[in-house]
Amino acid sequence: MKATFIFLLLAQVSWAGPFQQKGLFDFMLEDEASGIGPDDHFPEVPELEPQAPMCPFRCQCHLRVVQCSDLGLDKVPKDLPPDTALLDLQNNKITEIKDGDFKNLKNLHTLILINNKISKISPGAFAPLVKLERLYLSKNQLKELPEKMPKTLQELRVHENEITKVRKSVLNGLNQLIVVELGTNPLKSSGIENGAFQGMKKLSYIRIADTNITTIPQDLPSSLTELHLDGNKITKVDAASLKGLNNLAKLGLGFNSISAVDNDSLANTPHLRELHLNNNKLIKVPGGLADHKYIQVVYLHNNNISAIGPNDFCPPGYNTKKASYSGVSLFSNPVQYWEIQPSTFRCVYVRSAIQLGNYK
Repeated sequence: MKATFIFLLLAQVSWAGPFQQKGLFDFMLEDEASGIGPDDHFPEVPELEPQAPMCPFRCQCHLRVVQCSDLGLDKVPKDLPPDTALLDLQNNKITEIKDGDFKNLKNLHTLILINNKISKISPGAFAPLVKLERLYLSKNQLKELPEKMPKTLQELRVHENEITKVRKSVLNGLNQLIVVELGTNPLKSSGIENGAFQGMKKLSYIRIADTNITTIPQDLPSSLTELHLDGNKITKVDAASLKGLNNLAKLGLGFNSISAVDNDSLANTPHLRELHLNNNKLIKVPGGLADHKYIQVVYLHNNNISAIGPNDFCPPGYNTKKASYSGVSLFSNPVQYWEIQPSTFRCVYVRSAIQLGNYK
């Protein structure tokens, strides 16, 4: 009985023909469990054309960065990817920013429009940019700051334009601003409204250099750590000019027409570390330097200082200054260096930090 069963099994194997694969998926067609026979066919699947990522013509798009600089564009391109985080449109010929130019760009963080010919920005142009942090509008033809800038803005650079007014109403509400650059504009002191920068508790850096202002702007926020006013027409520094600037570490007033720094003016900046008063009309060292515990760098070159007292820079006692001077420039002044007492620079870190030079 057992031998008969084995014979029948071998006979079945011998009757089966060798496997011949006609196609790649024949082994699937032979599968009885699939219910598909060898003569059946799979339904045809329509071919789909691959969709290329959206990117404006001639621009380059990569990793949420859209670069459209140096293309001679006269307007903002369309079909900007909605996930764009940085949009570079510098060095073009754009003349106007219109409503809808940046629609759907809810994820934009940085907008670069430097070196165009922009003279007009519609009030609602930046409305869709609910996450914008950096706005670069330098080297254009704007006469005023754009209205309704995003409240999320942290950095605003608008130097080298034709701006004559800085209105409080335009900057009101920009409480996240950290950096403001307004240099090289035809601004006058009357063009900066009092309190224009009030309420900005995070504002750390302001640069209003190479303009026509004659006084230090009033009501600057106490959060400032750097104030750059070089290359203006400022004639005097009084106590009210620096009132409330308790955190100021760097003050740039070079290349002005300053002839006097009133006593107690520098007392309003107790944490000052750098003072730039070079290329002015000072006739003496500003009072109050000796009382500063942290000041380390003082630029006084190219002035009219003819004498230096033993206590102009250092306090009378030793070990009362928290930081030693690392740089004091006095060259191009009519002071006779041999008349300066050796103890005058007793709080200087090294002798090489003092630069006297020859007058003319």
